Amino acid sequence: MKVDQEKSDFLDEMLNHWQEENLLSPDDVKKLRNSYETKSFDWRRLAQYSFWIAMACGVISLGALLIDNKVLNYLEHIFTASDVMISILSAAGAAALYYFSFKRKKLKSHLVFSNEAMVFTAVMLTANAIAYLGKAIDNGSSHFSLLILASVFIYGVLAYIFKSRLIWAFVLISLGAWFGTETGYLSRWNWYFLGMNYPLRFVIFGLCLTGFSFLIKDNKKMGIFFQTNYVCGMVYLFVSLWLLSVFGNFSSLEEWYSVKQLSLFYWGILSAAFCLISIYIGLKHRDDIAREFGITFLFINLYTRYFEYFWDTWHKALFFCVLAASFWFIGRRAEKIWNLEFLKK
Repeated sequence: MKVDQEKSDFLDEMLNHWQEENLLSPDDVKKLRNSYETKSFDWRRLAQYSFWIAMACGVISLGALLIDNKVLNYLEHIFTASDVMISILSAAGAAALYYFSFKRKKLKSHLVFSNEAMVFTAVMLTANAIAYLGKAIDNGSSHFSLLILASVFIYGVLAYIFKSRLIWAFVLISLGAWFGTETGYLSRWNWYFLGMNYPLRFVIFGLCLTGFSFLIKDNKKMGIFFQTNYVCGMVYLFVSLWLLSVFGNFSSLEEWYSVKQLSLFYWGILSAAFCLISIYIGLKHRDDIAREFGITFLFINLYTRYFEYFWDTWHKALFFCVLAASFWFIGRRAEKIWNLEFLKK
């Protein structure tokens, strides 16, 4: 069996440890060591990153095209299709890609990343079809959140039919976009909605989305989306909590600039409390996602508070000296864990 260099090093460390503890004989260690070999290069990871970069560059290229007026004016001269026609063509292209990508997924399931890249392209064409349809039927009401809600249902049906986690991720992204725009529309684009600014609203949204993950966890038809839903819910929740700890529940940036950051300390306490609760739940229930989100955002919150409270008051030499010492300490502890030093004591 071929394994990555990192996994090979880990197995070597464990086999040496078990031999030193007399849990395995030298012959057993030799036999086990011969059962795997180290990959010379991780081609799977290269393929994954290459397709990610290709898709990102495609999106950037499309965005650059759409903001270039010269290119758009030129395209208008050579391509005079109506918004409805563009929507129909995009929908047809998306349907064709959905069909071929999922048919290819059954026949060539080992080509994971190229299959997902085709699905991603189909999703982008679907979004383009919905956008141009909305442009064609726009009556000037500025209630475009209804169009985003339509995309949520369309992506939801597609994700359910094709059992695609990637499309389900777009369901959740679109749902978040709808929530933000709909609450903005209902509040006439003020910062507050029911006394909550955007970060506080999305804390509630993230909690609801995370809770929904556990409702579908044991469902036979929807359980496949549990992890995707759970991770997206936690991203919404913890990013919103971090933003809330920085900006508070203010209605404008002018109000935020007029107060001292220390007055927002209780929002930082709330954010840290969520992190600690997440770490506790993760450790108690062996939930890696909850534990890692809790630890990651606890460090982010601690370093954010450090910059907020000491950047202007400490000498920069002292500030960066303490910062360097803290990262050295974290790195040293992580190095010990990585080298399995706790097993050698």
